[in-house]
Amino acid sequence: MIDLYRWKHDDCTIGRLTLGKFQCFTLELPWINNEPDISCIPVGLYDYYSRVSPKNGLVLELADVYSRRYIQIHSGNYTRNTQGCILVGDGVKWIDSDDIPDITNSVNTLEKLLKRAGTAGKIKIH
Repeated sequence: MIDLYRWKHDDCTIGRLTLGKFQCFTLELPWINNEPDISCIPVGLYDYYSRVSPKNGLVLELADVYSRRYIQIHSGNYTRNTQGCILVGDGVKWIDSDDIPDITNSVNTLEKLLKRAGTAGKIKIH
């Protein structure tokens, strides 16, 4: 099972994702009442499955997120790269000049996660 522990801030949500010995950072939008495309998702236990997204390539997609569809774990470095999804990376830095934390090495981190996560499983978001 994937565990994701998150810390919510006014401008973003930063997290630490673990799957066995694998660990990485996550970046999401701030909590805005679970509004589609502009909010991180609620805490909970979700099923996930791998799929090929036309926009994001191979991703992990979460099932049955209340009032939401197509919630994915995919690559991206900035909050502007997520529309309510979860981005993964190996570090947290300020890459651009918008004063919102960013994550690094996202494509490689996602590849490592996909190898370990299998085609389906569960994710617990704390």
